[in-house]
Amino acid sequence: MATVKLTTADFKRNIFNYETEKDWKYTGHLPAIIDFYADWCGPCKMVAPVLEELAAEYDGKIIIYKVDTEVEQELSAVFGIQSIPSFLFIPMEGTPMMQPGALPKNVFKQAIENNLLAAVK
Repeated sequence: MATVKLTTADFKRNIFNYETEKDWKYTGHLPAIIDFYADWCGPCKMVAPVLEELAAEYDGKIIIYKVDTEVEQELSAVFGIQSIPSFLFIPMEGTPMMQPGALPKNVFKQAIENNLLAAVK
């Protein structure tokens, strides 16, 4: 599976509706990573192929979403995105974790294994 473009409406419908819910409750069916990026961002372009590889490698185990911060300004504001790329790691249970900056593949894999999949096993 490839990465999935995510709109603000999709986020509210499939991940968490921050307009109707006060406390975080993930409504997705698999752990997820959300990549907040922009087309003009050099580090974002460097990380994009790594995310595609990870999406294929972890197909059926996690979902990797991409949010264009230029288009989805409301969603970016909700999460206080100030630097891109920024990544939101969403486990099935518990609080999501935001990590700014372009990360190498081994760091993504470590976060996926230790934070997103460890609780699922």
